Amino acid sequence: MPTTSRVDLPGDCDPALRQAYVTAMARTAAAVTVVTTDGAAGRFGQTVSAATSVTADPPTLLVCLYRATAAAEALLANGCFAVNVLGPAHRAVSDVFAGRGAVGERYAFDGSWRTARTGSPVLPDVPAAFDCVLSHPLIVGTHVVCVGRVVAATSSAVEGLTYRDRGYGRHLPEPRS
Repeated sequence: MPTTSRVDLPGDCDPALRQAYVTAMARTAAAVTVVTTDGAAGRFGQTVSAATSVTADPPTLLVCLYRATAAAEALLANGCFAVNVLGPAHRAVSDVFAGRGAVGERYAFDGSWRTARTGSPVLPDVPAAFDCVLSHPLIVGTHVVCVGRVVAATSSAVEGLTYRDRGYGRHLPEPRS
């Protein structure tokens, strides 16, 4: 497993700046994903809106997880993860892995999940899925930034689910000029 680096953020957070930041980030649309892992530390998943491409050469992406969760701890220990980009039909999946389901459901995987090359769970009917080996974990404040080397990727024409203003939505393409 790679060594986890840490970025210390000096100083106290100005409450007004923190609130302005949280409000501005809520206005920023993001893809809804469930980041999953499986291995010796267990099988877990967490809904995440902070997932993005880093580079195509070599294929690399990053995800940010609240580090005080079982999912984040397991991902670091397992050394692998998958990013499941959800579609509108997966709102309930997003809610379960965000902890909005019944007690004990947060890390519940039903029979529709498949196993990716790394062992991480993936859904077969999502717009995109990326299977990753953890290459660079970095603790920044309350979160762990996980940079992953993509070892497999799948995609389909399924529409993506977005999150903005604390609610789900869909992308509406602008007409091409």
